[in-house]
Amino acid sequence: MPSSSTAVRPAYRPYAVTVSSVTRLSPHFTRIVLTGEDLEWFGTGRLDQRIKVVLPLEHGYADFGQEDGAGDWYDRWRALPSAERNPFRTYTVRRIDPAARELTVDFVVHHDAGPAGSWADAASIGDQLIVVGPDERSPHSRSGIDWHPGSARRFLLAGDETAAPAICAIVESLDPRCEADVFIEVPTAADALPIAAGSATRVTWLPREDAPHGETLIAAVSGWSQQHDELLTRAAAPRPQALEEIDVDRELLWDSPGDGDGEFYAWMAGEAATIKALRRHLVSGCGVDRKRVAFMGYWRNGQAERTE
Repeated sequence: MPSSSTAVRPAYRPYAVTVSSVTRLSPHFTRIVLTGEDLEWFGTGRLDQRIKVVLPLEHGYADFGQEDGAGDWYDRWRALPSAERNPFRTYTVRRIDPAARELTVDFVVHHDAGPAGSWADAASIGDQLIVVGPDERSPHSRSGIDWHPGSARRFLLAGDETAAPAICAIVESLDPRCEADVFIEVPTAADALPIAAGSATRVTWLPREDAPHGETLIAAVSGWSQQHDELLTRAAAPRPQALEEIDVDRELLWDSPGDGDGEFYAWMAGEAATIKALRRHLVSGCGVDRKRVAFMGYWRNGQAERTE
Protein backbone atom coordinates (compact mmCIF):
# COMPACT_ATOMS: atom_id res chain seq x y z
CA MET A 1 0.00 0.00 0.00
CA PRO A 2 1.20 3.57 -0.65
CA SER A 3 2.85 5.34 2.25
CA SER A 4 0.64 7.60 4.37
CA SER A 5 3.32 10.31 4.13
CA THR A 6 2.02 12.19 1.09
CA ALA A 7 2.58 15.86 1.83
CA VAL A 8 5.96 16.19 0.11
CA ARG A 9 5.36 13.86 -2.83
CA PRO A 10 5.22 15.47 -6.31
CA ALA A 11 2.03 14.96 -8.30
CA TYR A 12 4.04 13.72 -11.30
CA ARG A 13 7.51 12.19 -11.51
CA PRO A 14 9.64 10.23 -14.00
CA TYR A 15 9.58 6.41 -14.03
CA ALA A 16 12.26 4.30 -15.71
CA VAL A 17 10.47 1.42 -17.46
CA THR A 18 11.19 -1.46 -19.83
CA VAL A 19 9.04 -2.81 -22.66
CA SER A 20 7.65 -6.22 -21.66
CA SER A 21 5.26 -6.80 -24.55
CA VAL A 22 4.24 -5.28 -27.88
CA THR A 23 0.89 -6.12 -29.48
CA ARG A 24 -0.39 -4.78 -32.78
CA LEU A 25 -4.10 -4.36 -32.01
CA SER A 26 -5.09 -3.09 -35.47
CA PRO A 27 -3.53 -1.39 -38.49
CA HIS A 28 -3.18 1.87 -36.53
CA PHE A 29 -3.04 0.86 -32.83
CA THR A 30 -0.13 -0.75 -31.00
CA ARG A 31 -0.37 -1.71 -27.33
CA ILE A 32 2.82 -1.61 -25.30
CA VAL A 33 3.10 -2.95 -21.76
CA LEU A 34 5.85 -1.38 -19.66
CA THR A 35 7.36 -2.70 -16.44
CA GLY A 36 9.43 -1.06 -13.72
CA GLU A 37 10.02 -1.49 -10.01
CA ASP A 38 8.72 1.98 -9.13
CA LEU A 39 5.39 1.38 -10.90
CA GLU A 40 4.06 0.07 -7.61
CA TRP A 41 3.66 3.78 -6.76
CA PHE A 42 2.14 4.82 -10.11
CA GLY A 43 -1.19 6.67 -9.80
CA THR A 44 -4.33 4.59 -10.27
CA GLY A 45 -6.71 7.37 -11.40
CA ARG A 46 -6.84 6.16 -15.05
CA LEU A 47 -9.83 7.68 -16.91
CA ASP A 48 -8.26 10.24 -19.29
CA GLN A 49 -5.19 10.88 -17.13
CA ARG A 50 -2.32 12.31 -19.15
CA ILE A 51 1.27 11.08 -19.00
CA LYS A 52 4.45 12.09 -20.82
CA VAL A 53 6.33 9.48 -22.83
CA VAL A 54 9.97 10.62 -22.98
CA LEU A 55 11.74 9.17 -25.99
CA PRO A 56 15.37 8.04 -26.19
CA LEU A 57 17.88 9.82 -28.38
CA GLU A 58 20.86 8.14 -29.99
CA HIS A 59 22.86 8.73 -26.81
CA GLY A 60 20.03 7.47 -24.62
CA TYR A 61 18.81 9.85 -21.93
CA ALA A 62 20.21 12.98 -20.40
CA ASP A 63 19.66 13.31 -16.66
CA PHE A 64 16.52 15.33 -15.91
CA GLY A 65 15.67 13.73 -12.59
CA GLN A 66 14.69 10.21 -13.59
CA GLU A 67 17.21 8.64 -11.23
CA ASP A 68 15.57 10.11 -8.13
CA GLY A 69 11.96 10.50 -9.36
CA ALA A 70 12.21 14.28 -9.24
CA GLY A 71 9.08 16.40 -9.27
CA ASP A 72 10.99 19.22 -10.96
CA TRP A 73 11.81 17.06 -13.98
CA TYR A 74 10.46 19.61 -16.45
CA ASP A 75 12.62 22.45 -15.14
CA ARG A 76 15.62 20.15 -15.29
CA TRP A 77 14.70 19.10 -18.83
CA ARG A 78 14.41 22.73 -19.96
CA ALA A 79 17.79 23.53 -18.43
CA LEU A 80 19.52 20.98 -20.66
CA PRO A 81 21.20 22.05 -23.92
CA SER A 82 18.61 21.75 -26.71
CA ALA A 83 20.57 18.95 -28.43
CA GLU A 84 20.40 16.86 -25.23
CA ARG A 85 16.68 17.27 -24.55
CA ASN A 86 14.88 14.02 -25.13
CA PRO A 87 11.62 14.66 -27.00
CA PHE A 88 8.40 13.78 -25.22
CA ARG A 89 4.78 13.36 -26.22
CA THR A 90 1.52 13.24 -24.27
CA TYR A 91 -0.38 9.96 -23.98
CA THR A 92 -3.08 8.45 -21.79
CA VAL A 93 -2.92 5.65 -19.25
CA ARG A 94 -4.78 2.72 -20.77
CA ARG A 95 -4.29 0.42 -17.80
CA ILE A 96 -2.16 0.35 -14.66
CA ASP A 97 -1.53 -2.64 -12.39
CA PRO A 98 0.66 -1.46 -9.50
CA ALA A 99 0.78 -4.94 -7.92
CA ALA A 100 2.20 -6.41 -11.14
CA ARG A 101 4.23 -3.22 -11.77
CA GLU A 102 2.75 -2.95 -15.28
CA LEU A 103 1.67 0.14 -17.21
CA THR A 104 -0.21 -0.23 -20.51
CA VAL A 105 -0.16 2.50 -23.16
CA ASP A 106 -1.91 2.33 -26.54
CA PHE A 107 -0.06 4.16 -29.33
CA VAL A 108 -1.43 5.39 -32.65
CA VAL A 109 0.91 4.51 -35.50
CA HIS A 110 0.72 5.98 -39.01
CA HIS A 111 2.93 5.81 -42.08
CA ASP A 112 3.94 9.41 -41.34
CA ALA A 113 4.11 8.95 -37.57
CA GLY A 114 5.87 11.44 -35.31
CA PRO A 115 8.68 10.45 -32.94
CA ALA A 116 6.47 8.61 -30.45
CA GLY A 117 4.53 6.69 -33.10
CA SER A 118 7.76 5.79 -34.86
CA TRP A 119 9.26 4.57 -31.59
CA ALA A 120 6.18 2.45 -30.86
CA ASP A 121 6.20 1.00 -34.37
CA ALA A 122 9.78 -0.21 -33.89
CA ALA A 123 9.57 -1.09 -30.18
CA SER A 124 10.65 -4.52 -28.99
CA ILE A 125 10.83 -6.34 -25.68
CA GLY A 126 13.65 -5.04 -23.52
CA ASP A 127 13.65 -1.49 -24.89
CA GLN A 128 14.15 1.19 -22.24
CA LEU A 129 11.81 4.18 -21.83
CA ILE A 130 11.01 6.94 -19.37
CA VAL A 131 7.41 7.84 -18.53
CA VAL A 132 6.43 10.86 -16.48
CA GLY A 133 3.26 10.00 -14.62
CA PRO A 134 1.30 10.41 -11.37
CA ASP A 135 2.56 9.30 -7.98
CA GLU A 136 -0.18 7.59 -5.96
CA ARG A 137 1.48 8.78 -2.73
CA SER A 138 0.84 12.42 -3.67
CA PRO A 139 -2.37 14.19 -2.61
CA HIS A 140 -2.46 15.56 -6.16
CA SER A 141 -2.05 12.23 -7.94
CA ARG A 142 -5.27 12.75 -9.90
CA SER A 143 -4.06 15.90 -11.64
CA GLY A 144 -4.06 15.46 -15.40
CA ILE A 145 -7.61 14.04 -15.37
CA ASP A 146 -10.19 16.10 -17.29
CA TRP A 147 -13.18 13.78 -16.85
CA HIS A 148 -15.33 15.64 -14.30
CA PRO A 149 -18.94 14.46 -14.76
CA GLY A 150 -20.19 15.51 -11.33
CA SER A 151 -23.74 14.28 -10.81
CA ALA A 152 -24.40 13.48 -14.49
CA ARG A 153 -25.78 10.09 -15.49
CA ARG A 154 -26.20 10.76 -19.23
CA PHE A 155 -23.05 11.08 -21.31
CA LEU A 156 -21.79 11.94 -24.77
CA LEU A 157 -18.16 11.08 -25.59
CA ALA A 158 -16.54 11.82 -28.95
CA GLY A 159 -13.02 11.81 -30.30
CA ASP A 160 -10.61 10.59 -32.93
CA GLU A 161 -8.02 7.80 -32.67
CA THR A 162 -5.78 9.87 -30.39
CA ALA A 163 -8.63 10.04 -27.87
CA ALA A 164 -9.59 6.37 -28.21
CA PRO A 165 -7.45 5.10 -25.29
CA ALA A 166 -8.89 7.73 -22.95
CA ILE A 167 -12.45 7.08 -24.13
CA CYS A 168 -12.04 3.33 -23.69
CA ALA A 169 -10.71 3.79 -20.14
CA ILE A 170 -13.55 6.16 -19.26
CA VAL A 171 -16.23 3.86 -20.69
CA GLU A 172 -14.86 0.92 -18.70
CA SER A 173 -15.14 3.01 -15.52
CA LEU A 174 -18.80 3.98 -15.96
CA ASP A 175 -21.48 2.83 -13.59
CA PRO A 176 -23.47 0.30 -15.66
CA ARG A 177 -26.64 2.21 -14.77
CA CYS A 178 -25.38 5.27 -16.63
CA GLU A 179 -26.40 5.85 -20.25
CA ALA A 180 -23.74 6.91 -22.73
CA ASP A 181 -23.34 7.48 -26.45
CA VAL A 182 -19.79 7.16 -27.72
CA PHE A 183 -18.40 8.11 -31.14
CA ILE A 184 -14.79 7.35 -32.10
CA GLU A 185 -13.41 8.25 -35.51
CA VAL A 186 -10.58 5.94 -36.63
CA PRO A 187 -8.58 5.61 -39.86
CA THR A 188 -10.17 2.32 -41.03
CA ALA A 189 -12.92 -0.12 -40.07
CA ALA A 190 -10.23 -2.56 -38.94
CA ASP A 191 -9.22 -0.10 -36.18
CA ALA A 192 -12.36 -0.67 -34.10
CA LEU A 193 -11.23 -2.04 -30.73
CA PRO A 194 -13.11 -4.09 -28.14
CA ILE A 195 -14.40 -2.12 -25.15
CA ALA A 196 -15.87 -3.58 -21.97
CA ALA A 197 -18.96 -1.35 -22.07
CA GLY A 198 -22.17 -1.67 -20.07
CA SER A 199 -25.49 -2.50 -21.70
CA ALA A 200 -26.61 1.16 -21.57
CA THR A 201 -23.50 2.38 -23.42
CA ARG A 202 -23.62 2.57 -27.21
CA VAL A 203 -20.19 2.68 -28.87
CA THR A 204 -19.97 3.66 -32.55
CA TRP A 205 -16.66 3.38 -34.38
CA LEU A 206 -16.49 5.71 -37.36
CA PRO A 207 -14.06 4.62 -40.10
CA ARG A 208 -12.64 7.72 -41.77
CA GLU A 209 -11.19 5.88 -44.78
CA ASP A 210 -10.63 8.60 -47.43
CA ALA A 211 -12.73 11.34 -45.81
CA PRO A 212 -11.04 14.45 -44.36
CA HIS A 213 -10.05 14.15 -40.71
CA GLY A 214 -12.97 15.00 -38.42
CA GLU A 215 -15.68 15.09 -41.07
CA THR A 216 -17.22 11.76 -40.06
CA LEU A 217 -17.09 12.60 -36.35
CA ILE A 218 -18.70 16.01 -36.78
CA ALA A 219 -21.49 14.49 -38.86
CA ALA A 220 -22.13 11.78 -36.27
CA VAL A 221 -22.34 14.19 -33.33
CA SER A 222 -24.54 16.59 -35.32
CA GLY A 223 -26.90 13.75 -36.18
CA TRP A 224 -26.97 12.60 -32.56
CA SER A 225 -27.82 16.09 -31.31
CA GLN A 226 -30.79 16.31 -33.67
CA GLN A 227 -32.13 13.08 -32.22
CA HIS A 228 -31.65 14.24 -28.61
CA ASP A 229 -33.05 17.74 -28.70
CA GLU A 230 -35.09 17.24 -25.52
CA LEU A 231 -32.04 16.08 -23.54
CA LEU A 232 -29.91 18.99 -24.76
CA THR A 233 -32.71 21.45 -23.98
CA ARG A 234 -32.67 20.26 -20.37
CA ALA A 235 -28.88 20.77 -20.39
CA ALA A 236 -29.12 24.32 -21.74
CA ALA A 237 -27.48 27.24 -19.96
CA PRO A 238 -29.82 29.43 -17.86
CA ARG A 239 -28.66 32.56 -19.73
CA PRO A 240 -26.90 33.40 -23.03
CA GLN A 241 -23.27 32.30 -23.17
CA ALA A 242 -20.29 34.02 -24.72
CA LEU A 243 -18.02 31.63 -26.60
CA GLU A 244 -14.65 33.21 -27.26
CA GLU A 245 -12.98 32.56 -30.60
CA ILE A 246 -9.82 30.47 -30.36
CA ASP A 247 -7.18 30.33 -33.09
CA VAL A 248 -6.23 26.66 -32.84
CA ASP A 249 -3.13 27.25 -34.96
CA ARG A 250 -1.74 29.51 -32.24
CA GLU A 251 -3.68 28.78 -29.05
CA LEU A 252 -4.47 25.71 -27.01
CA LEU A 253 -8.12 24.62 -27.11
CA TRP A 254 -8.69 23.17 -23.65
CA ASP A 255 -11.77 23.62 -21.49
CA SER A 256 -12.49 21.09 -18.76
CA PRO A 257 -14.79 22.51 -16.07
CA GLY A 258 -14.86 20.92 -12.64
CA ASP A 259 -17.55 18.66 -11.22
CA GLY A 260 -21.02 20.19 -11.23
CA ASP A 261 -24.69 19.34 -11.05
CA GLY A 262 -26.80 18.30 -13.99
CA GLU A 263 -28.12 15.29 -15.85
CA PHE A 264 -25.88 15.59 -18.92
CA TYR A 265 -22.13 15.75 -19.47
CA ALA A 266 -20.13 15.73 -22.71
CA TRP A 267 -16.42 14.97 -23.18
CA MET A 268 -14.69 15.54 -26.53
CA ALA A 269 -11.03 15.32 -27.50
CA GLY A 270 -8.83 14.97 -30.57
CA GLU A 271 -7.65 17.15 -33.44
CA ALA A 272 -8.13 20.78 -32.39
CA ALA A 273 -10.01 22.11 -35.43
CA THR A 274 -12.50 19.24 -35.21
CA ILE A 275 -13.00 19.74 -31.48
CA LYS A 276 -13.46 23.47 -32.03
CA ALA A 277 -16.27 22.72 -34.50
CA LEU A 278 -17.93 20.31 -32.05
CA ARG A 279 -17.58 22.87 -29.24
CA ARG A 280 -19.28 25.53 -31.36
CA HIS A 281 -22.05 23.11 -32.34
CA LEU A 282 -22.90 21.98 -28.80
CA VAL A 283 -22.49 25.30 -26.97
CA SER A 284 -23.51 27.89 -29.57
CA GLY A 285 -25.72 25.75 -31.77
CA CYS A 286 -27.47 23.60 -29.17
CA GLY A 287 -27.14 25.94 -26.19
CA VAL A 288 -25.62 23.35 -23.85
CA ASP A 289 -24.30 24.87 -20.63
CA ARG A 290 -20.51 25.26 -20.91
CA LYS A 291 -20.20 23.91 -17.36
CA ARG A 292 -21.43 20.54 -18.64
CA VAL A 293 -18.96 20.04 -21.51
CA ALA A 294 -15.22 19.32 -21.69
CA PHE A 295 -13.27 19.98 -24.88
CA MET A 296 -9.59 19.11 -25.36
CA GLY A 297 -7.64 19.85 -28.53
CA TYR A 298 -5.06 17.08 -28.17
CA TRP A 299 -3.20 17.98 -31.36
CA ARG A 300 -3.33 20.19 -34.45
CA ASN A 301 -3.11 18.79 -37.94
CA GLY A 302 0.34 19.57 -39.36
CA GLN A 303 1.85 20.72 -36.04
CA ALA A 304 4.07 18.95 -33.54
CA GLU A 305 3.14 18.96 -29.85
CA ARG A 306 4.36 22.04 -27.99
CA THR A 307 6.73 21.18 -25.15
CA GLU A 308 7.54 24.70 -23.98
